[in-house]
Amino acid sequence: MAGAIIENMSTRKLVIVGVTLLLFQALAFMVGGLIEEGAVANIEVGLAYRDDTVSKWTEMARSSEQRRLKCNFTTAKTVENEGRHYECDLLPFMELGSVAHKYYLLNIRLPVNERKKINVGLGEIKDIHFISIHQNGGFTKVWFAMKTFLTASILIIMIWYWRRISLLTRAPVLLEKVIFALGISMTFINIPVEWFSIGFNWTWMLLFGDIRQGIFYSMLLSFWIIFCGEHLMDQMDRNRFSVYWKQVGPIVFGSFCLFIFDMCERGVQLTNPFYSIWASDVGTELAMAFIIVAGICACLYFLFLCFMVYQVFRNISGKRTSLPAMSKARRLHYEGLIFRFKFLMLVTLACAAMTVIFFIISQVNEGHWHWGDYAVQVNSAFFTGVYGMWNLYVFAIMFLYAPSHKRYGDEQSSDAGANSGEDIQLTTTITHLDGPTEIYKMTGKEAQE
Repeated sequence: MAGAIIENMSTRKLVIVGVTLLLFQALAFMVGGLIEEGAVANIEVGLAYRDDTVSKWTEMARSSEQRRLKCNFTTAKTVENEGRHYECDLLPFMELGSVAHKYYLLNIRLPVNERKKINVGLGEIKDIHFISIHQNGGFTKVWFAMKTFLTASILIIMIWYWRRISLLTRAPVLLEKVIFALGISMTFINIPVEWFSIGFNWTWMLLFGDIRQGIFYSMLLSFWIIFCGEHLMDQMDRNRFSVYWKQVGPIVFGSFCLFIFDMCERGVQLTNPFYSIWASDVGTELAMAFIIVAGICACLYFLFLCFMVYQVFRNISGKRTSLPAMSKARRLHYEGLIFRFKFLMLVTLACAAMTVIFFIISQVNEGHWHWGDYAVQVNSAFFTGVYGMWNLYVFAIMFLYAPSHKRYGDEQSSDAGANSGEDIQLTTTITHLDGPTEIYKMTGKEAQE
């Protein structure tokens, strides 16, 4: 039987949001005491806390866990090499969603029962080390400041955007509703509820953060499909959400699968922080298969989005054939609109590419300690950069697609007297009646076409 007590694991609220502990074993080679192939360590663990140095420990969790050892001995197994350590993979040990107390106590016990073959064939355990993954103080300050500022910014632009829509005499079109829903999901993920974790022991913070991010992912991916589709559909098919069920349906289903996968681990960790889906062979295979499938689906989505953007560009190129018949001022006006819209579509593709890359890296990073020699880590600058990019993109979309009070076509109607019917269609777009922007009307094909 081997036992170890680790005191004062975390001090002075260094970690506010969460902490992950990985177990590293120092197993010594002994002739006659080799580690058996596929050996399993049975661990009895307990976790307690207190907020000062004199009060009693209060137990938080207690569990009996199993961890399969994966160790290699790189030198010859001879008497001369007795005492050398095996090279073992790291084992997931514990994950806390909130660290609200000053002191924590870990009790670890490895009971031995030869009759039941419990902790038999583990070799000689010389030492136990822990590796902590946490959110440091510097990043915490930057992260809290960003979320607090961006929450106010997106909330203000969202209120302004909906006020502009409510002033119109027509009902909001589908694109306007989806943009507003995107702003709500961005606000939801921005709200800095992490401030409350300073004073409250909310162990569900990690799960809640994953749920918020999943909702935003599904809303953002659905928005891009509808955003491109509304600039492709003819006037009969536009402004109907049912048209997009074939594209949006798989996104919602994939998001639901992500939620189920997350609940399989983080949901259990609400009551047992020592649980890990990577602890068993079946759980490891399922988790890795899920990560691979999710990465492939994300790449396929991006390719499909590129195809839709290509179709939008081709649709706009067909509409440009009507521009030479216009007056010079009006032609320059629409050429500027087309250029800005194409630039916005390219920015959308860039944002989508960064989102897909971030999603894949995040999924790999979630299990990078469990992939052996392969390790991918998300840099804090990349993390905050992508988060800031999402906010800037949503802010720009709501600002650019807010209904305008200007009626460019009406102001220059005197110049269009001799123009063709197609010219009138392109130049008399009234935002209040037809849609959020002139490009929105221009890229839509008439039903009779």
